[in-house]
Amino acid sequence: MAKIDIARTELVWVEGQRGQRNAPWCASSGRRRRNEERFMSRSAGWLVVALATFGLSVAGCGASRGGPAAGTSKGPAPGMNAQGVVIDAGKIEAGSGTTVQGINDWEGEIAGKPFPGAKFAKLKIGMSRAQVEDLIGRPTDEGAYVSGKAFIPFYFGSDRVRFQLAYKKQGRLIFASDAGFGTTAGGHLTWIIYCPSESGYL
Repeated sequence: MAKIDIARTELVWVEGQRGQRNAPWCASSGRRRRNEERFMSRSAGWLVVALATFGLSVAGCGASRGGPAAGTSKGPAPGMNAQGVVIDAGKIEAGSGTTVQGINDWEGEIAGKPFPGAKFAKLKIGMSRAQVEDLIGRPTDEGAYVSGKAFIPFYFGSDRVRFQLAYKKQGRLIFASDAGFGTTAGGHLTWIIYCPSESGYL
């Protein structure tokens, strides 16, 4: 008659019970890992798509704000035609012309192109108003306005006030006030705008 090892049988039964209790946990843990891997994979995919979309949008904004898109030509500056001739001096913006070094260490800008009969060709950046009027006569109209430097606290340098002279069929001249507590009536020439269609009135 065969003998039954009760102790071994109980041990096998106990181990079997432990295996049954652990089996669902192991299966659940495996499913969790697979789900996490799928989630991470999908998240990475969406992240790549989002970054690519963001990059394209930034590139589009840069092209629209910073300049024309590749393959397109830049249009003329405000107040100018495609040939660089000033057609409306009132719309000319600072920086649209050529920066030049004038006399007496004055730096200025020349916008537009000299044309036959242009009196401004006799002028140089840095000239005083008296010198300019001696060469080309008095303007058709004139005016004055303050620059951004006038709002700088404790700033008493030059160019706080600008004087504008309009010459009919010639263009406009801008003079910067001199440094100091007061503003001289003339200042020095810092901006020459050639405009053959200038009306002469500001």
